[in-house]
Amino acid sequence: MTAYKTALCWLRRDLRLHDHAALYHALCTARAVHCVFVFDTDILDGLSNKADRRVEFIWHSIVELKHALRELGSDLHVLHGSARQLIPELASQLDAQAVYCNHDEEPEARSRDVSVAAQLSQRNIDFYDYKDHVIFERDEVLNGSGKPYHVFTPYKNAWLKKVDDFYLRPYPTERYFNQLARVSATEMPGLASLGFSPSNLAQLAMPSGMSGASAMYEDFLTRIEHYHEARDFPALRGVSYLSTHLRFGTISIRTLARHAFHKGGQGAQTWLSELIWRDFYHALLHHTPHVVGHAFKPQFEHLAFGNNAAWLAAWQQGRTGYPLVDAGMRQLNQTGFMHNRLRMVTASFLVKDLQIDWRSGERFFAEHLNDFDLAANNGGWQWAASTGCDAQPWFRIFNPVTQSERFDAAGKFIRRYVPELKNCPDKYIHAPWTLPVSEQRARQIVIGEDYPAPIVDHAVAREKTLAMFKNVADIS
Repeated sequence: MTAYKTALCWLRRDLRLHDHAALYHALCTARAVHCVFVFDTDILDGLSNKADRRVEFIWHSIVELKHALRELGSDLHVLHGSARQLIPELASQLDAQAVYCNHDEEPEARSRDVSVAAQLSQRNIDFYDYKDHVIFERDEVLNGSGKPYHVFTPYKNAWLKKVDDFYLRPYPTERYFNQLARVSATEMPGLASLGFSPSNLAQLAMPSGMSGASAMYEDFLTRIEHYHEARDFPALRGVSYLSTHLRFGTISIRTLARHAFHKGGQGAQTWLSELIWRDFYHALLHHTPHVVGHAFKPQFEHLAFGNNAAWLAAWQQGRTGYPLVDAGMRQLNQTGFMHNRLRMVTASFLVKDLQIDWRSGERFFAEHLNDFDLAANNGGWQWAASTGCDAQPWFRIFNPVTQSERFDAAGKFIRRYVPELKNCPDKYIHAPWTLPVSEQRARQIVIGEDYPAPIVDHAVAREKTLAMFKNVADIS
């Protein structure tokens, strides 16, 4: 039913035209729908790296969106400035009677949306927002007492009990594309005009935009049956590599969850479980926003971390002397991607081997991950640090050597990112300091010269961390 002459659809972390909740509702209720994206300076000004891969990924995705809308006889308004100011201004300029967008659970985004909605109300413009980034959000999955879940497995069971084709069906936006406004918007601003320069994104195997998401998804479908077997091995092409596309909404979560739900088989079901983790962390952020910057478990808010600055720098640079940890950190620095198994290993190492506050690692990942998502990043770090909503006790500590032996047995991944160890025999590559000194010299991998010696002894560090946690646990 047509309710408005003109509406504005504000794209944010949903950079696609198909199966898009806000766009669908706008198209169904307005005779002419304009689409807009804002390169928001309230966000961009906080990025210290002016060759940020994420900005370039978004830029290319917006170029594709603009072209797709022009092919449909419409266009995309692309603005640069504060969205808090520009969205109400553009809505007024277009004489729009309503603005549509999708939810964003991050605290700063919610504050922005409250501000925008208030300004629109003052101009007698309606504001609507919708669930789009997850399958279930906010209060949709609660326990028998009507409270949010704080442990994943019960949440997952409730999620699976609730989900059906209604929640997984796509929004058929393409049926209503004739409602897109016939307009020619301003030209696309260049990266330089936004204050950024190209990164190495073009050299990475991560195409951007709707077309890139579709290609990567189709590739993953050829491998999904083996996902449960291959996903923990960083040298294998075992994971989906879709996390950045999910983060920026170049593909719909409903598309992915629907396939996994109906596919059957252990690979698809294991992948579905990973998608449910994503919903879980977003619900957690909604219900307990204090986790941003603070421990979910209050008793672990003030652990006696040593916070050795030199050790933090070594971890950041991939110079800890533990090959799998270093390979993971170098992968992150070079590509903006880190394999999920290695996210756990490197995070555990920072907190429980080096006794450095998890918030330092969380910030570093936030600056470098292409797929950075506040809810998932915070949830993952607090899980690794044992300060979050994890049913496992705080004495879970990953051994970086045994993790390496188990998940990169031949050292293929290590050699890719730690070329200093290319001549190290498989038997020693997980703990190269155990290679006899004569062999080190013969192979030009002298520990302490060609490759760092371990900055801590894992066994000693483990006991120190156990005592740190036990002291707090005994007091509380």
